[in-house]
Amino acid sequence: MPELPEVEVVRRGLATWVAGRTVADVQVLHPRAVRRQPAGAADFTARLTGTTLGTAQRRGKYLWVPLAGTGAGFSLIGHLGMSGQLLVQDPSVPDETHLRVRLRFADGGRELRFVDQRTFGGLAVEEAEDGDPEGTPVSIAHIARDPLDARFDDAAFVAALRAKRTTVKRALLDQTLISGVGNIYADEALWRSKLHYDRPTATLTRPQALLLLANARDVMSAALAVGGTSFDSLYVNVNGESGYFSRDLDAYGREQEPCRRCGTPIRRAAWMNRSSYFCPRCQRVPRARSEG
Repeated sequence: MPELPEVEVVRRGLATWVAGRTVADVQVLHPRAVRRQPAGAADFTARLTGTTLGTAQRRGKYLWVPLAGTGAGFSLIGHLGMSGQLLVQDPSVPDETHLRVRLRFADGGRELRFVDQRTFGGLAVEEAEDGDPEGTPVSIAHIARDPLDARFDDAAFVAALRAKRTTVKRALLDQTLISGVGNIYADEALWRSKLHYDRPTATLTRPQALLLLANARDVMSAALAVGGTSFDSLYVNVNGESGYFSRDLDAYGREQEPCRRCGTPIRRAAWMNRSSYFCPRCQRVPRARSEG
């Protein structure tokens, strides 16, 4: 599933290619793509048609685009799910196999297409949280800020992390505590911090928690600089291009490959219906706890 760097790459593409453009026509080609629209596809189409798109915003893994001409505080909100793509395409380009929603613009230029093979993602038009100066849609107002957000509070995060009665990777994936971190970047940040994924958060010292945060921020910034992480064609930017950070991963997906720090083979363990990758030497298993 796309994480913070991948979603931020898409946000920047939307800010470049669709901001300031007026929607002339909307086609919903699969109702599941707008299932979060309470009144259905017709309402989604009616609310978008004739509006002018603002500059795309992001909270964690969610995107939203403010809409002018809808009254106060409405936005087009989107989540990519596991395979969603927001593509900016010339109208002459043939439709993608899994095209779900199409937005045409009054200027007749490139159109915006939502493509989603597995249909876990989706779009909706939603009102903002009342009084929120950033126009954050109601459904995602509970999501925490992410480490690349200028308003992220490092001290508050560290205090909340150490107070939680959970394990460190579970905490990193808790979007109410810190947003945008998924399985890939959690494993990478933990490897850099020499912390096992099953380490209880209550045992972290303040310096360890700050180091973990710094490493999460650094690894996601590095991924963002090269367009994110693509393992297949499901994640691409708005121009259909893949990211290249998979070449620089230190832990995730490197089972049995040597740890780049100590040479010990990286191990993979089943974890919450996913996998965790770690170095058994650098990231010691907590006492009296299993690796899985």
